[in-house]
Amino acid sequence: MSGNLKHAIFTNVGGRQINEDSVGVFQNGENNCYILCDGLGGHGMGDVASSLVVSVFESQFKKTDDVVNFVGETFAAAQDILMAEQKARNAKRKMKTTGVAVVTDDRNAYFGYIGDSRGYVFHRNKVKTRTLDHSIPQMLVLSKEIKEDQIRNHPERNILLRVMGVDWEDNMYELMSPMPLKKCQAFLLCSDGFWELIDEKEMCLQLKKANSVEEWLDNMVKIVQANGEGKNMDNYSAIAVWNM
Repeated sequence: MSGNLKHAIFTNVGGRQINEDSVGVFQNGENNCYILCDGLGGHGMGDVASSLVVSVFESQFKKTDDVVNFVGETFAAAQDILMAEQKARNAKRKMKTTGVAVVTDDRNAYFGYIGDSRGYVFHRNKVKTRTLDHSIPQMLVLSKEIKEDQIRNHPERNILLRVMGVDWEDNMYELMSPMPLKKCQAFLLCSDGFWELIDEKEMCLQLKKANSVEEWLDNMVKIVQANGEGKNMDNYSAIAVWNM
């Protein structure tokens, strides 16, 4: 079934000077890897951090024969490499990034993530599940202090509780339970600059209307751009995947 996955990619600098988002799609035989990272701009060198993590996923995926454990092991390896690179560049307080990745074999999809770049799973034109942001507003939702739809405009939206490029005592990435591909119509990986400007209802509506994965992503991008008009838009990026 993994041979029937089709994808489309979009990334844009928005209103910023540098695009600190990095995206990658890689294959290893019948297995697929999708990775999106959003470098933390306020700390500097976020573009270096995000592209480094994506490159680690690429190099590791091309030689792995263990898709089941790949995402967690590679987030851990990328974190080690990122911390070493920080030290080599004397950039201790820089080079931080979020990350969300999914790999597939012929049966399942395996998600892992850290920060507030999101992974969505759709089935029957509805959101089946999504990653939960490592952010203050997401914690407030989980403790029932605010509602889900209040995350996007929360004043502490950009305060992240877990990222790559800081010292970890334990692994700070999170893994989702394996997802049977037969129950996955589509995936969407996106940075916060993307999902902040389009809600889940619209994602589902466009999924239902689209005739191809490219059309689905194009239509979502148009909505993001329309909702971001007149604002200092963040970098916004997405990888859309259809299970044909």
